[in-house]
Parts: sequence; C-alpha cells; structure tokens
Amino acid sequence: MKKYLQNKIAESKLALPLTIVYAIMVWLASGLFNGEWWIQFACFILAAFLMMELNTIHVLIRIYSRMVSCVFIMLMCLLCFQFPSIPGAITQVCVVATTMLLFNGYQDKTSTGWTYYSFLMTGIASLAFVHILFYLPGMWLVMIFQLQSFSWRTWTASLIGLFTPYWIWCCWLGWNEDFTPIVNHFVPLGDFSIPFDLSLLTNHHLITLSFVILMVIIGTIHYIRKHHDDKIRIRLLYGGFMWMCLITTAFILLQPQHYDVLIRILIINTAPLLGHFLALTHTRMTNIAFFVIIAATILISGYNLWM
Repeated sequence: MKKYLQNKIAESKLALPLTIVYAIMVWLASGLFNGEWWIQFACFILAAFLMMELNTIHVLIRIYSRMVSCVFIMLMCLLCFQFPSIPGAITQVCVVATTMLLFNGYQDKTSTGWTYYSFLMTGIASLAFVHILFYLPGMWLVMIFQLQSFSWRTWTASLIGLFTPYWIWCCWLGWNEDFTPIVNHFVPLGDFSIPFDLSLLTNHHLITLSFVILMVIIGTIHYIRKHHDDKIRIRLLYGGFMWMCLITTAFILLQPQHYDVLIRILIINTAPLLGHFLALTHTRMTNIAFFVIIAATILISGYNLWM
C-alpha cells in the first residue's frame, strides 16, 4: 500500500513533540505569562498526557501513531480565547480521566473499582461545572451498550464515586455549619432559559464550533465506513465517542451559554475519530485533506489569537 506524506507524518515519532512545541507557542502568544495561567496550562498538559495514555492503553489506532494526542492538542489550541477558564481546564482533565478509567471496565460487570474512580472524576468535574451531571444517563447508556459493563454493582459504584466529592464537601460545610454553598451549587441545573440562543456566541465561537463539528462528521463517516478493519472492542469504544459527540453537540445547541466547557468535551471525543481518519487513510484525496485540516486549524487559531 502506497504511503503518502500524510501517513509518514502520522506515523512519525516527531509528530507529537512538534505539536507540543506549536501548542506552547500558542499559549505564549495568548498571554500565558501576562495572564499567569499556570493552573490552566498545567491542566492542558495533563489532559494531553492522559489523551496519549488513553490511546496507548486502549490501542485506539492499530498502528503506531500519536494522531489522537496531536489532534487533541491542535483542536484545543483553537480555544486560545478561552485559555483563562479554570472551570473549563479542570473539567477537560476530569473528562479525559473519566473516559480512560471507564474504558478499563470493558465487558467486566464486576469492575466496581474502575467505575468508582471514573465517576469520582466526573464528581470532581461537577464541582467546577455542575451541568456535567446531565451526562450521567448518556454515560450509563454507553456502559450498557458500548462497554457492556453495566450491572447493579457498577451502577452503585458509579453513584458512590459521583457522590464522594460531595460527601467531603458536606463534611466541611457541616464543620462550618453552613450548607448554603452546596444548595446554591445545584440551583443552575434548573435553568433552561436560553435554548438555541446562538446570539450568545461570537464569531470566534461559531467558527470554532463549526470547524469542530465538521471534524466530527468527517471522523464519524470515515469510521462507519472503515470500522470493520478494527476489533470488536475498538468498534464499541469508538461508538462511545460518537454517542458523546452527538450528545455534546445537542447540549451546546440547547444551552450555548455553557459553550466554554462543552466545546472542550466535544474536542476530547472528536480527537480519536479524527485521529483515526488522519492515521489510517491512504488515498490522494485524504492526503490533501490532511494538509487542508492542518492549515485550517492553524488559520482559525491565528484568527482567534489575532482578534
């Protein structure tokens, strides 16, 4: 099979280091030192490392390739105008950790440990972004149909993991004899007052969202066409990514005021789909598409930086 430049880059050991250098340059240009975004930058690095581990542990791409991590880093750099967000930074780390841990329980209905720690990460994320709790039904459905790890034991473990951060918080609030903060924390869950109001989003938001959704479509169509080349386990894992992309896109349209965090979750689930496309296609058209996608990513990042 003929290897195009696309394939040589996708399989190169230099791809990830060069992508990291690019990301550092974007962070510096965005104002890393002036804004003192050290916590956010540390979360970005940790999330990128966890994405690399997710790809390595679960063998998301059947050849040696760091495209999943590279795609994640490149797409996250589109959000340079949202680098200061601490809730977004914390949530993205917890979501990647949740995914990696939850996948460890594949076809194991007694995997209470992995399930507990996975939902513990979700619980921590909900402290920063309480609306992530709306993902719980989707996560349980993924456990039922994609991971085939759902049982009364794992469901109980998921609830215990989810509630653990709140038990600790309640103990602290009980010590201070004031439970008002935890009550106020859940109040926003009942606010559905801004459905489909895309006027809340700027051109930067809309262009970035449109591009990421386009990448979701490309990656999904590719995987549906080529999924037979992967093992059944990998097909089911990618099915989970596709479902989470669909849920997140619907969530963004319904509640665009949460764009800052939701676009990060969308990118996390898009990266494996697009990475699979970039690493495992071998045609002249996909070779061209590879460089068009890279160029478009850099141009949009530059536009978001410039403005």
